[in-house]
Amino acid sequence: MATRLAAAAQATSSKGKRKLREEDEEIAASTTPALRKNRQRVLVLPSRGVTSQMRHLINDIESLLPHSKKDSKLDSKSNLHILNELAELNNCNNTLYFEARKHTDLYLWMSKTPNGPSVKLQVQNIHTMDELKMTGNCLKGSRHVVSFDKGFDLAPHTMLMKELLTQIFAVPRTSRRTKPFVDHVLSFSYLDGKIWFRNFQITESLAHESASELAAAALENAKDRASKSKKGKDQNAKPPTLIEIGPRFVMVPIKIFEGSFGGATLFDNPEYVSPNAVRHAMRRKKGEKFTDKVKQQNALEEKRAALQLPEDELSNRKVFG
Repeated sequence: MATRLAAAAQATSSKGKRKLREEDEEIAASTTPALRKNRQRVLVLPSRGVTSQMRHLINDIESLLPHSKKDSKLDSKSNLHILNELAELNNCNNTLYFEARKHTDLYLWMSKTPNGPSVKLQVQNIHTMDELKMTGNCLKGSRHVVSFDKGFDLAPHTMLMKELLTQIFAVPRTSRRTKPFVDHVLSFSYLDGKIWFRNFQITESLAHESASELAAAALENAKDRASKSKKGKDQNAKPPTLIEIGPRFVMVPIKIFEGSFGGATLFDNPEYVSPNAVRHAMRRKKGEKFTDKVKQQNALEEKRAALQLPEDELSNRKVFG
């Protein structure tokens, strides 16, 4: 009987300790601030009709974003609300949709699915990594620094685009395919009403021409690191440099919508001229040039007819005709 009472007392004491421990854990969890997790995932997909240059650009952007998922080409160009369902199926909350028109024009849709906002831009001056053939190189899957200039802080629509670009192109630290290195910079510059995209590699020293110079520089760096004091940093260390590695392109903002791929228009670029209007103006200019040429030829014929002398009465045609 005594043993049963001792076991019951021990069980009640253990339950009381467990309950106190759980209460302490709940209080600690409520007092400590929760860590913010960046769960950004980007869906990248093109439309039907993209050219080889456009396809290479999409592959370059997809390789720069380890937290992205690539999908097959989209057939429909009118019903873009399907992209919200595709993003939900792929567990993505951002979408980059490249829409090709007439095999010459490329448009980019950046959307925060499924509630918006979304931005429609025209992509110009496309140069892929294979076209540039630059000397820089970076690790695939590494993280990057997203840099913006002061032009994005001048107007509300540019601030909105800056936030959207940050959430899409900033690679989360906890992404599945991300490597724990930061070795390149994505630069976004707002100039002349356009967004200029550049990609730079971060290097500690400039590239050397020959292998002997590279080996000598490596040996010198090793000696400097060996002789570096433990108290402070090396004062003779060279600052890091930036080497462009591509791709590069220019984006022209067209419209900003409240929803995802539609909705109320928040911003409409008044200075934007569509490529169809540009081509129509060029064809019209060529037609006006041909019309001016025909008018000049008719005026020359009229001038020659006015300067022509009247036929003589003693001419051969009248005498022997």
